[in-house]
Amino acid sequence: MKRVCLFVVAIALFLAGCGGSGGSSSTKGGHVNIVLWHGYTGVEATAMNTLTREFNATHHNITVTAQFYGNSDYALQKVLAAIAGGKPPDISYLYGSWAANIATNPSTVNLSPYLSELGWNDFWLAERHVATVNGKVVGIPALVDNLALVYNKRLFAQAHLAPPTANWTWSDFENAAIKLTNASTKQFGWAYVNDASEDTVWRYWALLWQAGGSILTPDGKHAAFDSPAGLSALTFLQTLAAHNAIYLDNGSGNYLGLFTSGHIGMLYTGPWDLSSIAQGNQPYGVQILPADLNHQTISGPDNWVVFNNGSAQVKGAVEFLNWFTSPAIDLKWSLMTGDLPIRASVTKLPGYANYVKKYPGIGVWVRNLNNATQSRPVTTTYPKVSTVIGQMVQSVLLGKAQPQQALSQAGQQVNGILAAPS
Repeated sequence: MKRVCLFVVAIALFLAGCGGSGGSSSTKGGHVNIVLWHGYTGVEATAMNTLTREFNATHHNITVTAQFYGNSDYALQKVLAAIAGGKPPDISYLYGSWAANIATNPSTVNLSPYLSELGWNDFWLAERHVATVNGKVVGIPALVDNLALVYNKRLFAQAHLAPPTANWTWSDFENAAIKLTNASTKQFGWAYVNDASEDTVWRYWALLWQAGGSILTPDGKHAAFDSPAGLSALTFLQTLAAHNAIYLDNGSGNYLGLFTSGHIGMLYTGPWDLSSIAQGNQPYGVQILPADLNHQTISGPDNWVVFNNGSAQVKGAVEFLNWFTSPAIDLKWSLMTGDLPIRASVTKLPGYANYVKKYPGIGVWVRNLNNATQSRPVTTTYPKVSTVIGQMVQSVLLGKAQPQQALSQAGQQVNGILAAPS
């Protein structure tokens, strides 16, 4: 499942009521009914239903009802509408990029008092960063991913190139991308989503961090990407584009079919593409991202957010999430879905070897979570910042602007966004 969301720039707090039943209530005898909203389809929906049935069968004081709320891209609006109507779910899956938006709502439960029982430090660092807003934990990690390098072994062999290693630099990557490019056969060394969306942006952030840069200043009040590191990242992209070594995807996802048909040598992608890559007829390998200073990647964690429908409901919701995100159950989930484990300790469980064997290459993405040491700013203004950066990167890749020109202009625009009253 692709983890880059369609950001909501303006969110109305009072929307027309949404479909489905929100809220829950205690019943006699101390029994609690918990309503959980999710946007899962396919194997994830099956896994959700299987595990909630298992929970209900073993926890007789709580009944969890999992409800499909539709497209996850519009979940925040639906949740806010339900809150405005007085019937929010007890638990909802929300993109991590919405943490700052939902944190300001008085119905959102501060989960900080429950961190000890949840084993908070066992969750990956990037997950904890995204779930925390101004010192308050507003979500329990629901999903985590990251970007790694996927490469076509056959094309590498044909180009007489050694496979990528964990020590690859940007120069190694650049040289390989150029050698893998063949205009006569419409073959590209690399692919980059260039529709100016967050899909464009978060690949750039990984390059920025690898060069030693930051997105914003520590106080979050000024742009920090307009820096030598930011320039290095943009110049890196410009150089490869000038060699016609990048297939510029327009957001349609065509890069995936081109990779599996042998027309693209390398991708920066996540585990959401693994099933399609594995079903193709191209032998593939997975490696961490190349870099000179460090091998940082970017992660896109999502959250389970709890809403206050009374103390009994909150207690029941936390009890369910404590069980659902426990290492043993999380491993079950990963085995069923192919999603990365949300806890580091899962990698120590005996069954983890079966997971890695079932999904070839997945172990690199799991280990790569140790390289996800920074996260996108958890702020309500981030969608606007993302729009500026997407346009900046797109302009350079299309040859419409020089890196320093585009970077300076974007820095000025972001500073204006950050200075505007919230």
